[in-house]
Order: sequence, then structure tokens, then C-alpha cells
Amino acid sequence: FSCHGSAFDWSSIDTSHLPPSYKTNSRKEKKMLCIADHFLQQFTHLYPDRKPLFLHAANECGVQKFVSTTVRPTPMPYPELYDWSGCASFVSNYLTMEPLKCPITPPISLYSPTTILKYQRGNCFDFSVLLCSMLIGAGYDAYCVHGYATREICTLDQTHEVCPLLKKPQEVPVMKPKKYRLSLPSEPQSKFELQQKAKKKEEAEDVQKEEEVEVEKPKREPLHGLRVHAWVLVLSGKRKVPETFFINPFTGNSHNTTDECFLGIESIWNDSNYWVNMQDCRKGCKELSFDLSDAIRWKIMLPESNELFTDSSERDMYDAVSDPNRSSRAETRKRHMSFDMPLSWVARLEISYTEIENQYAKGKKVILYEKAKLEKWAPYANKNGLMERLTVYKDLECTEVEEVREWFTNRTDMLERREMNKQTQLTTDYFGRHPLLLKAHTYTSLEAETGHTMEFNHKSRADELQKRVETATEMTEYYVGRDDFLHTRHVKFGERANGMDMVGTRTDTNLRPILEIKEHFHRNLEKPADEDVKERIFTITNDSIQLTYYLEDYDIFPSKVVFLKAIQRDRKGEEIFVTKDTCVKYK
Repeated sequence: FSCHGSAFDWSSIDTSHLPPSYKTNSRKEKKMLCIADHFLQQFTHLYPDRKPLFLHAANECGVQKFVSTTVRPTPMPYPELYDWSGCASFVSNYLTMEPLKCPITPPISLYSPTTILKYQRGNCFDFSVLLCSMLIGAGYDAYCVHGYATREICTLDQTHEVCPLLKKPQEVPVMKPKKYRLSLPSEPQSKFELQQKAKKKEEAEDVQKEEEVEVEKPKREPLHGLRVHAWVLVLSGKRKVPETFFINPFTGNSHNTTDECFLGIESIWNDSNYWVNMQDCRKGCKELSFDLSDAIRWKIMLPESNELFTDSSERDMYDAVSDPNRSSRAETRKRHMSFDMPLSWVARLEISYTEIENQYAKGKKVILYEKAKLEKWAPYANKNGLMERLTVYKDLECTEVEEVREWFTNRTDMLERREMNKQTQLTTDYFGRHPLLLKAHTYTSLEAETGHTMEFNHKSRADELQKRVETATEMTEYYVGRDDFLHTRHVKFGERANGMDMVGTRTDTNLRPILEIKEHFHRNLEKPADEDVKERIFTITNDSIQLTYYLEDYDIFPSKVVFLKAIQRDRKGEEIFVTKDTCVKYK
């Protein structure tokens, strides 16, 4: 492997303005470092095969600080940061990820969360300390974790994961219990033949699995199990957390403690203490117990009531290593037992609401998933209100675009979401509280006569219009819940006339003339069937209206009425539109 550093030069940052606590150690902090060194000395002596513990590191001023004192619990006054998901999302979006200089060892420095917030960048330990500080301030039982994880977790490689926006919720099948069940006797079969069939089936499956493994087996990562990573542990109990879980600070996503991406834990800490994991991690974190009161599974740095090591051999080893002078053994143990963790040397975390709104480090964040790319922007970063864009590809190389989804905010036309299918060239816009109560608009082009489908919030419209489908020559409207029982209206358009006035049209030659209007009605049970109109057709070309009624149970053909437009005049000279001569009925 190659050890590599960050492009950002941390050595050039200005530390002159930092408080004195950043530049020196108090007497209590020095004592804490001494205790930590004694703890590390005895631990290394008792467990020589274990890797060195990450107990203290240099801060931005080059001063060694114990890791627990770098955690600065701070409650945030914003509702967006009240829950763990909001805090985790903010940290993952606000900071730029830097890899560890050497992937198999912890960092030699651990800067304050205030400096990390200022420069908006850091490694996994910086992310975890900041997130843990916010979570403890919000009332969670949170801890920083020093452990090991997969290459994908450590390097923030999500190209093998499905984008969360593309995951479909699992449908739970509803099984209807059968009240009566008839059991039929099965036909007699030879047990030997069944055994032979099962044996052949197993052999065929084994051969198929071996072939699939040979084809799909990825190359084993050379540093698997060695890559150091830091994340956050949230224990159940406080803030009504029902189950203990992990948070990956790079992504802000929660993980079950049995997740195979996390391969082991060396130690954990919060602002008040430090625990060393003594459990076997050969199976990752699947079988780990997180009962920190169990002194066998977790060795605590500053015991609350018990001694550092309960086992007598370990106690004797502690005496021999930490204090060669046997006469002061009891005094040393008593001093360590009564010692409290020093208060954090870090200044109070300050986050403005502007930083919460514009939380992306460079104004934009790009995440690559399997066959997908997700782009995020801060509000008002784009003039068109674009906040997120998801591009879905057909291939793993992400060269052929299949679909594009976009999310918007703060638009005057109330556009919230847009889906563009690059295969069919169809675009669908989804709206919020549109002034025309438009819910969705599907089209291939915004030009006229190219095909448009519009869906409306019919419950809020006076005409109960639910959907309208337009083409160059036709328009169909669908209605729901109308008092007149109308549910469909279909309109046919003719060719444009060159400067000629058509009946029923305006003189505007850009509009197509209406040829026919066909309306369909639901059954109105309050009327007899042969008096309830089922279909109404307005034929503009021959000035006629045709009504078709519903069928009675004993009828074969429906009743019809045809009205013909023929203007006549009565004796007084007034116009008559419908007469016996212009109305044809069929009963």
C-alpha cells in the first residue's frame, strides 16, 4: 500500500487566535496523560499481541491531549440538529472527507472540533469526534469508536451500493387464513427415488454455485481487516433509542451493530471515560456485547467503583508495571479510582443557521452509487431552485444515461420534482400547491401539439377535473365525483383552415377547429335507465347533438335522441332551434 496525505496543508493554519487551553495542559490534564501512559504500559505488557491503543494525540497546536477531552458536548439550538439523523447528515455534508495518511494506523494528531468546523474538512476521527460532541449535547448516549472496517467504508466508496432513493420498500405479503382446509392423501412415492433426485439436485446446485463464485468472486482486498476507521456508537436507552446502532460519519447513515462492513473494535470513548474492547472480533462486530458495565468484555480507563483489572493476576501485573514501589501500590490504585476525567479543553461549538442551510463544503456534493450519481446543492445555489439531481445509468461504467430525477424548491410555479426518461424522451413534472391545482405534467416537449398529459388535484377543483391528455388532434379529460356524473370528455380537432372562419372556432388561425365533443356519464340510479344519459356527442361539422341512454334490464338497444340545428322562425318571428322536425327519437 502507499501512505498518502491530504492536499490541504494543515501546517499552515493560523493558531495564534486559539484560547490558552489549546496551547497548554492543565495540571489535571497532565495527570490524565500520565494515567493513560500507565494504562497503555500495563495493557501492552498483559496483551502484547494487541495493537497500541489510541489514547492521546497532538492537537492543532502540537500539544498532546487525551482523546476523551477532545469531545466537547454542545447542545445546538436548531430543530434540524435535535435528532441524530439531522446531526449525522450535517456532519457528512458540511465536512470534506480526508483519508488517513496511513490506512492501517490511527492518526498522530486529533484536532479540536472547532478547527474542523472552521476548515470544513477532516479524517474519520475528526468526523466522529464532532458528531459525538453534537449527539451527546443532544442527549444521546454516544461514543467514538476506534476500529476496523472494509475498504468501501474507509474510503467512502459507495459505487457498490444501491442509491437509497432507488430502493423500493419491501412489501409484506398479507396471508389470509383459510377457514376450511381439505387435506388429500398424497400418492405413494419411493423414498429411494426421492433421495436420488434430491442428491442430484444438490450436486447440480453445488456445481452452479462454484461456477458463479469463480466468475463473480472479487479479488480479496490486501488490507482487509487492517484498515483503521472511526465511527460513532449510539447505545439504547437515552432519547428513547430502542436499539444500539452505529453511525458512519462519512455518510451519515445508520448501521446495525451486526453489519459486516465493520470488522472489529479496539476501543471506544466519550467525554467522561475510555473503554477497551476485550472481546473476540474474528467474526467482526456481530457477536459483540455493548454492556459497558461488563468488566470482562470492556476494560475501563477510570473505574467508577471497581479497580482497573478485577482479575488478581492482572492486578499484580498492574502493580508491578505502573508502580514498582510496592508500598505505594494501594495509594496508586486509590488515586486512579477517584480520578475524574478533566473537562474538555475545546471551546464551545458554534454553528450558525446559515451554515446549516448552506451545509455543503463547496456549495455542492456529489455521491457515486452503483449505476447512479447523486448531486446535491445548497438552497438558492441554483437560480432555477434545483436542490438534488439523481442520474441513473444503464451500465456500471456510468456511460449511458437511463433516467434523470431532479428536486426543486422555492419556485414560483411550485415545481417540486422532475423525472426525465432518456429512453422514451418523456419528462414528468410534479407540482406542489399549483395555482391551477396542477399535480403532474408529462410531455416530450413544451412546444404545442407535441403531446401533453396533465394530472390535477380534482378534489380541490370546482369542475372535478382529474386528468387531461392532449395530442395535436385530440384531447381527453377525465373527471371524478361530479354531480352531473360526467366522467370522460373527448374532443377531436380538425386541420387548420387558412384564414377561413370555422363554425365554433375563433378567427385566430393558430387554433385548430373543434370537430366533435363526446361525453360519457356514470349511471344515475335515481333516474330510470332509459332517461339517464350515458353518452352525449356534439358533432360540430353537421350541427347535431346525439344522446344515448342507458339500457333497461330487458332492453337490447339503447334509446337515442338526435338534435339537429336548424334555425326556424315562429309566427312572431322568433327563432326556434328544436322542433319536431329537428329532433329524432328512438325508443
